[in-house]
Amino acid sequence: MIGISGTLDGIGFGYRPRAPYACDPEKSRGRLYHEGESRTRTPFQRDRDRIIHSTAFRRLKHKTQVFIAHEGDHYRTRLTHSIEVAQIARALARALRVDEDLAEAIALVHDFGHTPFGHTGEDALDAMMKPWGGFDHNAQSLRIVTRIERRYAEFDGLNLCWETLEGLVKHNGPLATDDGRALKGELPMTIVNFNELFDLELSKFASVEAQAAALADDIAYDAHDIDDGLRSGLLTLSMLEETPLPAQILSEVRAKYPSLDAVRTGHELMRRQITRMVEDAIGTSNARLAELKPESVADIHNAAKQVVSFSEDMGTAEKELKRFMYAKLYRHPDVMEARRGADRIVRDLFQHYFSNPRDMPEGWREGLDSAEERIKARDVGDFIAGMTDTYAIREHKRLFDHTPELG
Repeated sequence: MIGISGTLDGIGFGYRPRAPYACDPEKSRGRLYHEGESRTRTPFQRDRDRIIHSTAFRRLKHKTQVFIAHEGDHYRTRLTHSIEVAQIARALARALRVDEDLAEAIALVHDFGHTPFGHTGEDALDAMMKPWGGFDHNAQSLRIVTRIERRYAEFDGLNLCWETLEGLVKHNGPLATDDGRALKGELPMTIVNFNELFDLELSKFASVEAQAAALADDIAYDAHDIDDGLRSGLLTLSMLEETPLPAQILSEVRAKYPSLDAVRTGHELMRRQITRMVEDAIGTSNARLAELKPESVADIHNAAKQVVSFSEDMGTAEKELKRFMYAKLYRHPDVMEARRGADRIVRDLFQHYFSNPRDMPEGWREGLDSAEERIKARDVGDFIAGMTDTYAIREHKRLFDHTPELG
């Protein structure tokens, strides 16, 4: 047996003074399945490491953010997006004096449930699964980390801490009323069923760490989608002058660097926009915390509104930027043409596997010939949701005579 050389006494866990409303890893509510604690990592650091080493995390490298992966090596994927979100989430958490490792873990896991081909794939899979409860990427993320990942001898999933799971499920806010009714539509059964095992307090706000990860997601994609749009040629710097936030920043950049080329001007725009949004979020959130005066995590959970937020002016500018991006980039004819092909691929795959489950790989097809429709549909949905763009295209080519060109 290989022993541990030296001593672990006095090992540093990256602790720094936390605010009283921060999640304290030493006071974690624990895991669904009891495990002994790590001698070298806090529970939240351990969660982050499990997330990074998972199969679902690696698959993000070939899943679409906006542009299909094969369209260019420099476009963002779900993986690079998640890394950018994690960096911003840590910055926010550090400034707000909460646990950086927990914020990072939630940021890294938040997109696990996304299908191939971005929101197009999700919409197509949701339509195909509508008779059996539909498809929701947030619920699918929970399903992956509690059931689908199979890496450990004693349990399915990653057995993450309560705080990480709460942040994953509720990072965009409460999901239910105090009496359990869904705030929007119907609660996905994956969340309902798991909540009966491990109460995530669906009617309450998530931690500051989770809220930081959610806002970091907005900041990251608001910036990098512009960057990818400029790279693709579907956006131009002159078009960005149509919406206030980038227009103001571009004016400043051009005043300071009148001879700067377009590529560097775009990069300067991106970094200044991220900085401006982060600094606004820090200032606004600290003001809200000072008003609330929370003395515990429970005070954050029971607050009347989220505490990590943009100012009113930045919130308005950010919404205007999103409207601009939907009109000029996300709904651009070239992007929509690729979306139509992706939609066809996902629908074809679902119909084929549902009718012919034996065409699924070993480990997925067992028992599906005689399974109830809802079980078969959910397993087929799990299989397709886990696909990368490249694998989905390859499978479609294997099963069908014609596969749509996506770019």
